[in-house]
Amino acid sequence: MTLDQLNALDAIVATGTFRAAAERLNKAQSAVSHQIRKLEAELGFDLFSRDAYRPSLTSEGEVFFRETARVLEQVRGLRSVAAGLQSAQEPRISIAITATMSLDPILDVLGDIGRTYPGTHIQVATEMMGGPLARLMAGEADLIVAGLDGVPIDEVEALPVGTVTIRPVASRDFPASQRPGVKSRREMQSYTQVIVSGTGGREFDQSRDLLRGGQRWTVSDFEAKKSVIKAGLGWGGVPEHMMATELSNGTLVPLNVEGFPTRHTEIFAIRRRDQPVGKVMSQIWASLDAQSSSSH
Repeated sequence: MTLDQLNALDAIVATGTFRAAAERLNKAQSAVSHQIRKLEAELGFDLFSRDAYRPSLTSEGEVFFRETARVLEQVRGLRSVAAGLQSAQEPRISIAITATMSLDPILDVLGDIGRTYPGTHIQVATEMMGGPLARLMAGEADLIVAGLDGVPIDEVEALPVGTVTIRPVASRDFPASQRPGVKSRREMQSYTQVIVSGTGGREFDQSRDLLRGGQRWTVSDFEAKKSVIKAGLGWGGVPEHMMATELSNGTLVPLNVEGFPTRHTEIFAIRRRDQPVGKVMSQIWASLDAQSSSSH
């Protein structure tokens, strides 16, 4: 049993065909087929049923593949550790964080890294909507802190770092705040919805929680959005941690809007699998991993 054979198995399951797996591994299809046949001969059972056009895992193959996935994940982790140990200190680490997330969960980690590696310039940028993912996929960020919406899971590693709650709100003097109960979409279309423009471009723009047919104002960030809403000029979703004071003193009032529930989104530290990992980035990731493990 070899690592190449396990990688071939993983590629076939991920792509759906032997041909696509061969393209992904940059090998001849015959070579991939030969690796799987050798592995099946060693194991003593078939991994794939080949009756249909697309190969499908047998019941034994499904069990074996689950263990294979765990092994390959451990191998990737070992490679990252090895790369970090042999690499030099990076001159710069670029981190892009979703604007919905408080910096608090990662500040302790970054503070320790800054003291340990003072020669590394840590650059932290706040991005709106799909902005963090756009920066990561363009190679402009080494690490992002964001939700998993739209993230190509097979191409990244992710660690949970926290949860963001976004709640629809309006000023206490806003017409929709004057009576309790659920507000229908039709009613809310008569009011201005305040939204934040994304920084990731059209490909990574997010359109969740947009009320179709209603008037909108677009602002550049959540602080501006909160100010517009507090002024009674519209309604919209705001991260709960950014408006704790306003919710407690009644300046802002939660709204119960049809189709717009309070949203709880898990936030992850995310990095690409195909990017080299240096000494400082390895330490950041290890610290975030330890932090995540201790909180669960």
